[in-house]
Amino acid sequence: MGKFTGKTVLITGSSRGIGACIAKAFGKEGATVVVNYLQNDSAAEEVAAECTELGGDAWTIKADVTSEDAVNSMMEEILLETGKIDVVVNNAFKPYSFNPDKRKLSWELKWEDYQSQLDGALRSTYYVCQAVTPVMKKQADGSIVNMVTDLIERPTVPYLDYATAKSAIVGFSRNLAAELGPFGIRVNCVAPGLIYPTAASYDTKEEVKEMIITQTPLRRIGSPEDVAGPVLFLASDWSKFMTGQTLFADGGLVMK
Repeated sequence: MGKFTGKTVLITGSSRGIGACIAKAFGKEGATVVVNYLQNDSAAEEVAAECTELGGDAWTIKADVTSEDAVNSMMEEILLETGKIDVVVNNAFKPYSFNPDKRKLSWELKWEDYQSQLDGALRSTYYVCQAVTPVMKKQADGSIVNMVTDLIERPTVPYLDYATAKSAIVGFSRNLAAELGPFGIRVNCVAPGLIYPTAASYDTKEEVKEMIITQTPLRRIGSPEDVAGPVLFLASDWSKFMTGQTLFADGGLVMK
């Protein structure tokens, strides 16, 4: 029996990359996985099929998590299907390219650039957390894991708009953890370093990767699989006395 057998797990933005890897890791542990996605139907169906093949159960829900109505409809569908939500992983974010040569510098960024990232990261996380809170309060149990970045502690390359939005999620998560703790709901974050390969890191040049590798104690770039473990840990009873924390999954680049 898997660690998450009988548990319902929602992962936003999980049709590819880190989200897909997290979904499959939960599937392997026997979870009922909800693969949320925005555009790619076939990719989402493929992830759900793999979750099932690995020993879990899964289905897909197409929903724009920056829309409050879409999030509420998604929650209703999950509750109709399973009657509960044990774990939420807020992984969806607005597409971003980690290319130092093409990034906007601080004096080139407009407020709209920041707002765009805040909407893609914080707004979607807020809507999902807001919608799942009554469910988890009723259960007197639940784990929320929000995906952030090690750039909030160590701006290896200053991606200001992206890192600012992710920093806001950390503050939001800590305050939410304090608010929801008395109801048995835990809220934590996972902060990966550069993860390759993903759509966001395809344009990261080799010299940048080499620079990060030489500064990383474990001397390599992270893979999506390296992020799944910390997420499953924070979602499980192994971390049942942890809330308001941020785990850095970056090979030791950030040590806290």
